[in-house]
Amino acid sequence: MSDVEGDDVPAAPVATGGPMDINTAIAEVLKQALIADGLARGLREAAKALDKRQALLCVLSENCDEPMYKKLVTALCMEHNIPLIKVDSNMKLGEWAGLCKLDSEGKARKVVKCSCAVVRDWGKETPAHDVLQEYLKSQR
Repeated sequence: MSDVEGDDVPAAPVATGGPMDINTAIAEVLKQALIADGLARGLREAAKALDKRQALLCVLSENCDEPMYKKLVTALCMEHNIPLIKVDSNMKLGEWAGLCKLDSEGKARKVVKCSCAVVRDWGKETPAHDVLQEYLKSQR
């Protein structure tokens, strides 16, 4: 058996073609925050992080079933000047926040819906982090 045979393991897919879109950047930043144990998922954890002013970024899903939920998170973000990004699907946010099982091909299975995620620690700074910071600056 030769040394070069079967050694190259494909890494995670990286979008190198052109600029990164905001959804890809959010997914990457949430993944890095999860690795660094700096991600609060769900209303209870998110509200605690927002109230203690530990939050660096809040991601809220648009299709949350409870209007008071969105109102509370939005009010806490406004009160403490924490940037708020809204995404369209709570299913997608749950997958990005790591609330799912991955099958052998790396596809998400058994995704749990997540209506709110708060970043307390960015983790490793990546190009996605820079894209997200530029997006936040343009939103102000």
